[in-house]
Amino acid sequence: MKKIKIGILLVVFMLVTGCGNSNYIMEDKQPVENKATGQVLQRDILCKPEDKELDELYTKYKDQTKIDYEKLPKCADFKLNSNKSSGIWEGIFVKPLAFIILKLGYLLNNFGFSVIIIGLLIRLILLPVSRKTMKQSSNMKKAQPELARIERKYQNRTDNEAMLQKSQEMMLVYKKYNISPFGSCLLAFIQLPLFFAFLQAINRTPAIFEDKFFGLTLGKTPIVGLLEYHEWAYIAIIVLIIFTTYLSFKNAMSSNNSGNPEVDKQMQFMFKFMIIMISVASLYLSTAIALYWVATNGFVVIQNWLFKWLDEREENKDIVIKPKKNKKEKKG
Repeated sequence: MKKIKIGILLVVFMLVTGCGNSNYIMEDKQPVENKATGQVLQRDILCKPEDKELDELYTKYKDQTKIDYEKLPKCADFKLNSNKSSGIWEGIFVKPLAFIILKLGYLLNNFGFSVIIIGLLIRLILLPVSRKTMKQSSNMKKAQPELARIERKYQNRTDNEAMLQKSQEMMLVYKKYNISPFGSCLLAFIQLPLFFAFLQAINRTPAIFEDKFFGLTLGKTPIVGLLEYHEWAYIAIIVLIIFTTYLSFKNAMSSNNSGNPEVDKQMQFMFKFMIIMISVASLYLSTAIALYWVATNGFVVIQNWLFKWLDEREENKDIVIKPKKNKKEKKG
């Protein structure tokens, strides 16, 4: 599982930093960048940019685009049935997200607020799944002593009969504590497609990445803002990404303490590795994606604190407190 999570993070890193260039407009074997933001030009944008210079860039490279650039609608006129979807992924995830972000953004007159609100609404919808995942982690922690006992029981046996008995005993423990072997991974498998969909919806919708949020261009990356334009406000974006990620991961680590030293050691390694990777990736995240990341991580921190408080309250209810005898009863 540790290797799978590291692999997933590497894929995310490649996507946000532009290491995978198959979907970008190329010149001399290099992705073409929008110099003003540091964004590479996507070959399959969903609507026409309003910025004149960006429109000229796309017109120049229109032969490389996957769509008929001249027939693209303006972003204000974009609909779910605009353009032909290139596949199920685009039709189910990317276009609906882009459509919702656009409609709410035009309503609020700011796409930054739109991204934040929609990110929080998605986390709110996923609240039951998050709750179930945390319950699974809590139950696994309770089951750990019994699972460790089974491991010790069969540690010197490798025959098929012993392995079958071990598997059966472990399944009984899982059943006793209502643990699903894949329950703790469910949320990750839901969140990952949503993150990729957000990434594509924003990068493929010019009206979103052309907009500003408190003076910061939504399509601009911190590394471009700092090095090219000396806009030091982008440091705040980097700090917020790292800080909220650290808090959410630390919270998850404390909740998922298994009681198994080897497993906990691996989790600590994962924690440090992911913080380093995300710290580097934060330099290349567009401001719009950064807002989504910070808002949802902040939500997770508050959510996990609430779940922990509810669990402690439930545990306290299960404790039977015997009433103290009064003096008259003692004399009797």
